[in-house]
Amino acid sequence: MNKRTLHAVAVATTVALVTVGCSGGHSGGGQGGTDRKNPATANEGAVVGGTPQKGGTLTVLSNQDFEHLDPARNWVVNAMEFGTRTLYRTLVTYKAAPGAAGGELVPDLATDLGTSSNGAKTWTFRLKKGVKYEDGTPVTAQDIKYNVERSFSPDLPGGADYAARYLAGAEGYQGPAQGKHLDSIKTPDDHTIVFELRKPFAEFPNATVMPTFAPVPRAKDTGPQYDNRPFSSGPYKIESYQRGKKLVLVRNTHWDASTDQVRKAYPDKLVMVMGLKPNQIDDRLIASQGADASAVSWGALRPESAAKVLPNAEVRKRLIAESTNCTDMIQMHTGRAPFDQVKVRQAVQYALDKELVLTASGGPAFNELSTAYMPSTLFDGKQPDTLKIPAAGDAEKAKQLLKEAGKPDGFTTKMTVSNGDKGRAEAIQQALGKAGIKVVIETVDPSAFYGTIGDTKNRTDLVYTGWCPDYPSGSTFLPFVFDGRYIKEKGNSGNHSLFRDAATMKRMDEIAAMTDAKQAAAAWQQLDGEILAKAPAAPVLVRRWPLVLGTNIAGAYGQTSFGGQLDYATVGLKDPSKSQG
Repeated sequence: MNKRTLHAVAVATTVALVTVGCSGGHSGGGQGGTDRKNPATANEGAVVGGTPQKGGTLTVLSNQDFEHLDPARNWVVNAMEFGTRTLYRTLVTYKAAPGAAGGELVPDLATDLGTSSNGAKTWTFRLKKGVKYEDGTPVTAQDIKYNVERSFSPDLPGGADYAARYLAGAEGYQGPAQGKHLDSIKTPDDHTIVFELRKPFAEFPNATVMPTFAPVPRAKDTGPQYDNRPFSSGPYKIESYQRGKKLVLVRNTHWDASTDQVRKAYPDKLVMVMGLKPNQIDDRLIASQGADASAVSWGALRPESAAKVLPNAEVRKRLIAESTNCTDMIQMHTGRAPFDQVKVRQAVQYALDKELVLTASGGPAFNELSTAYMPSTLFDGKQPDTLKIPAAGDAEKAKQLLKEAGKPDGFTTKMTVSNGDKGRAEAIQQALGKAGIKVVIETVDPSAFYGTIGDTKNRTDLVYTGWCPDYPSGSTFLPFVFDGRYIKEKGNSGNHSLFRDAATMKRMDEIAAMTDAKQAAAAWQQLDGEILAKAPAAPVLVRRWPLVLGTNIAGAYGQTSFGGQLDYATVGLKDPSKSQG
């Protein structure tokens, strides 16, 4: 999931920091295991509401539209989860289960997890028979090849780029529009697809969870307009989609449950209502009256709503709050003055008051501070603290670094944030201001955020964003965030610091070539600290993804492999007759 960058949708303007039994531990991001002292984690790793009954309408309340539903472009963690659980299937996916079990790979369109040969440079997948699109036509291997190819198209930016990084002969490929195809993807028959890689990649099955490896029939491709109406191979199809207003999904009657061990498809209909105010969503779900009893939230609970939820035992029973496993960061434009100077970037690291940001983000119940780039799951459960910067920052040290960089009077800069991150941005603004760095905040609607910061020529010096590993490997984190060879002028993702460091990239290649997984994991951990010292970005925190459920919701849990987002493969209703719509 690697634009597994996480959309920020919780608004933090005034903060009620709830301390009812909250854990005070603020070090290390996304710690594994349930903290029983934290009232937000009582349901961690559990299914809330029991087993759903089939039928009814599940309502999703949202303050935003999707950035992309086109599987070639869908690389934001919560949208990927929604798309691959409802509308389209991929070669391989994650098991529908709470807790650690949700990290298990299971076949989806494929009959197994793929077969490697040629030293893990060739991967073969055989497709299940009987899988059909919404019009009853069969899903073929050629359709998967076509979607992988179209993900290279310049007019379809934003998607996962595993194919570009690993497929042989992919350099310079611009997609299938001119009748050109990748020889490194072979489809000897309708039910067999073979990928030829330019280097060994033992983790390739994990990459095929990405929507890039979902099928798109060439006859249904509408280019950039495909975002508005993806053709379904999953249990639901789009009945109507008014951008920014409403999405209605109804059953794909040609979906065959016997071919699908993951998706339960309990509701008859899913209705996403967009454009709502986040405070309204929180209050409606806390109250859970009428139709809202059969509703869930798309975005995370606002930090200031914590005071209405955590002290209330009845509402807490309906709260899920898994770790996102994603690290929030301030990424600095290393190719533009003054952030081309390492001491200026280090000054930002020292000036940052993470405690202030934590408070603005809802406090320790919903967040843990980060002292490294990769989350704790990639550090055997606890992030190291190699820089030893106080959690509240060190403004005097930051001022000294600025003086050494020739900026004794500080400077003014701009930072782009998603609307939902404004409160966090204001905390950062306040902290950096104490060191003489004046930050002007530019907010962007979540649905346009990644397109804005991905425009490398016109973006601001600073961006506040996050990254999540697609699976438990450093190879899905550091190369995507800090390898300068994959920076794009438009649609850039991951490396928003535009960091181009020869020694770092050389070491990445050396680690990628390691065949011993433990040796590679240790090497990624060491490289994390080495990059941190060069300061292209300042890690801030790892959030939980708190969601309050309506009282009629069943089968609910946060999917740990999709950033803690509600698993739409299994969620449904206790009593479908009580739903409306």
